[in-house]
Amino acid sequence: MADKRRLAFSIIQFLQDQLQDGGLSPDAQESLEVAIQCLETAFGVSMDDRGLALSQTLPEIFEAAAAQEPQQTSAVSEPVTLSEEDAAEAERLKAEGNEQMKAENFESAITYYGKAIELNPSNAVYYCNRAAAYSKLGNYIGAVRDCERAINIDPKYSKAYGRMGLALSSLNKLSEAVVYYRKALELDPDNETYKSNLKVTEQKMETPSPSASNLMNNPQVQQLMSGMISGGANPMAAPGASASPNDLASLIQAGQQFAQQMQQQNPELIEQLRSQIRSRTPSASNEEQQE
Repeated sequence: MADKRRLAFSIIQFLQDQLQDGGLSPDAQESLEVAIQCLETAFGVSMDDRGLALSQTLPEIFEAAAAQEPQQTSAVSEPVTLSEEDAAEAERLKAEGNEQMKAENFESAITYYGKAIELNPSNAVYYCNRAAAYSKLGNYIGAVRDCERAINIDPKYSKAYGRMGLALSSLNKLSEAVVYYRKALELDPDNETYKSNLKVTEQKMETPSPSASNLMNNPQVQQLMSGMISGGANPMAAPGASASPNDLASLIQAGQQFAQQMQQQNPELIEQLRSQIRSRTPSASNEEQQE
């Protein structure tokens, strides 16, 4: 156990050094801070436990170990040689995937794009198209992975950078999303969607997202709630309902009733909230046009 604590201390020391060196995005800094806290809790160590420190830092230990390993030659990917039949079949599968995307059969689209990739894993378009399908299903990590593959194949593929920006934004990795949107614009300066998405993402970084707590703190909403209660309306049940306040159906009815009354009594507030949400949502219009 003592050796494990010393190893944990060395890792924490390394992570602390990375934080102090700077150059990390806010998201990356937060991730490292969380990792440090988890290690400290799991192994019962902290930076105050200097008695656990080794004579060498973790990078020094790694460098020494790496020097003793046989020299690894970089694996060079052999170009994929496709027969005309395989190339045509891969394009057919991609086209079928595009049709499935239009029909909003996103899981089926992923299957077709995957089969096209099996035949031709060197085509960046197939990965980029599949990334769009993953995003439609909310699998943003899968989308990021496929965008990375597309970019590795074709570093000048602007659409892959744009879709990477969308996926990262959906994962709330805003600073990273901005980097990819800017690269997409560098490659495609006239793309209005990239410009719009970059602007929206930068605005999200500057201002907090609208939340339920913000809504309930709005004086107009508080006044509406007060009016409902003072007027004898039970916010937990529809008028005349005998169901318990804990009854899910009653809660849903109460929510619908509340929304209707908000719409009737203050439609301007509802429209204001809708406009705010729309203005803070990146667009996927151009990116979702499959090739």
